[in-house]
Amino acid sequence: MATVGIVGLGLLGGAIAGRFRAAGHAVVGHDVAPGRLAALTALGGRAAASPAAVAREAEAICTVLPSLAAVEDVILGPAGLITVVRPDQPVIQMSTISPTLTEKCAAALATRGLAFIDCPVSGTSGMVARGDGILFIGADRALYDRWRPILEAIVPRTVHIGRPGQAMALKLIANLLVGVHSAAAAEALDMARRAGLDLPLALDVLSQSAATSRMLEVRGPMMVRGEFPAQMKLDLFMKDLHLIQEAAAAVGAAVPLTDTSERLYTAAMEAGHASEDLAVVVRSLSQRGGH
Repeated sequence: MATVGIVGLGLLGGAIAGRFRAAGHAVVGHDVAPGRLAALTALGGRAAASPAAVAREAEAICTVLPSLAAVEDVILGPAGLITVVRPDQPVIQMSTISPTLTEKCAAALATRGLAFIDCPVSGTSGMVARGDGILFIGADRALYDRWRPILEAIVPRTVHIGRPGQAMALKLIANLLVGVHSAAAAEALDMARRAGLDLPLALDVLSQSAATSRMLEVRGPMMVRGEFPAQMKLDLFMKDLHLIQEAAAAVGAAVPLTDTSERLYTAAMEAGHASEDLAVVVRSLSQRGGH
């Protein structure tokens, strides 16, 4: 059993903490929100006053933070992890950020002989809490092999993608599909509603047909109920969508479906749904009349 540190205990970070505790690992964590620290303590974890305090107690430190600025500050800032971690103590970066920032963090740590694992999570917080999802790994293969048993406490499937930055690129591609498929599910279910169909029945049939998708299965029930408890908050997913668009532009990839979906999600944001699950995109469609 190991002592694992977590910096950032929001929806995903909290789910990861729960998985580590369920596997018998000790967890020490930090978050700027006192309520999240209390939730960690209720799980049997220990609260720390700062990221540096986490590093002093943990064998490995996971960062699960909401923004690129927060990741850069926590890892590379004047009081960042780069100033306190040991060579045998990897920084496992699990936030969804840009491949460019991922590579910057990896290179900066490497110049000091420190270890970095690019480790984004494919799966909602609810899925991770159930042990479902995949970890994409960008790291030296030996480093991955060393920490794989710990990472598999989160979800049983981890896949070595390549060097740091490549796992993050694949995560953005995965989130491209999440965004487009969720918008497509919303469009289909809104059409079913307008056609006067029994929505629960339509969802059940579609989910068992050739038309199914993981997002239809995960977010379709929310759309049918009209209830959107956050597994991925819309405002955080908007950050991901913009990262996808930037990464696509950097490699010269056309993403017209992503661009269209982004406009639908933006409309939901502007209607005041930022803190709800991205499934609330169905509201953007339900408020459109006619065609």
